[in-house]
Amino acid sequence: MIYYKTDEEISLIRESCLLVSKTLAEVATYIQPGISTQRLDEIAETFIRDHNATPAFKGYRGFPATLCVSVNEEVVHGIPSVKKILKEGDVVSVDCGTVLNGFVGDSAYTFAVGEISIEVKKLLKVTQECLALGVEKAIYGNRIGDISFAVQDHAEKNGYGVVRELVGHGVGKKLHEDPEVPNFGKRGSGPKLLPGLVIAIEPMINMGKKNVMEASDGWTIFAQDNKPSAHFEHTVAVLKDRTERLTSFQFIEEKLKAQSVY
Repeated sequence: MIYYKTDEEISLIRESCLLVSKTLAEVATYIQPGISTQRLDEIAETFIRDHNATPAFKGYRGFPATLCVSVNEEVVHGIPSVKKILKEGDVVSVDCGTVLNGFVGDSAYTFAVGEISIEVKKLLKVTQECLALGVEKAIYGNRIGDISFAVQDHAEKNGYGVVRELVGHGVGKKLHEDPEVPNFGKRGSGPKLLPGLVIAIEPMINMGKKNVMEASDGWTIFAQDNKPSAHFEHTVAVLKDRTERLTSFQFIEEKLKAQSVY
């Protein structure tokens, strides 16, 4: 059942989403060769709790960490570890959720670790474009399938595989609510987008084939052909007169730009 939010509820989700965006920006300042994914997780948890919120992922269905940190061929749900050390040329997807004032915020960003190949840079660029195109279709009167088709069409035109097993979702008091928001589908299909709908749109795009597998840890999803994957996510609210992105990459990009100067 889809739960449509009031203006007041959307305002509270917006606050949680703002914190998620700022948490990812905080993590961005530490992403470099030699750091462990466990250390990134510790930084995020401290930042979230210092802002009077709690991590949405920690303990969710038994997940042991604050962040999902997925490196290279790992698509999503990577478990942070002291043994997993980032190195030059890696790409790392960082997915973060917070609970503030009883409402969830959710966002993800895929970072380059040092210099990455031109091919992988293109993957990250196209995946961000897929997200932007999906958000463009998240307007009152459209359907979920319009979002799904926009993401799939752009990814596949660029020769990439669109993951089927994992999808976007509604966001509210719970981390995952109805409706599901697939990254593949047909225009004009699925639930109609109505005012008060809050959803997470999150393209998960593989450089190679769409096929994925689950690791022995029971969480980490990785590309079956072991080629790199990218993941970007925004939480958005559908309103009568517009669609509002409740999360933002602005804080991340400002931090990354400042780092590149030095």
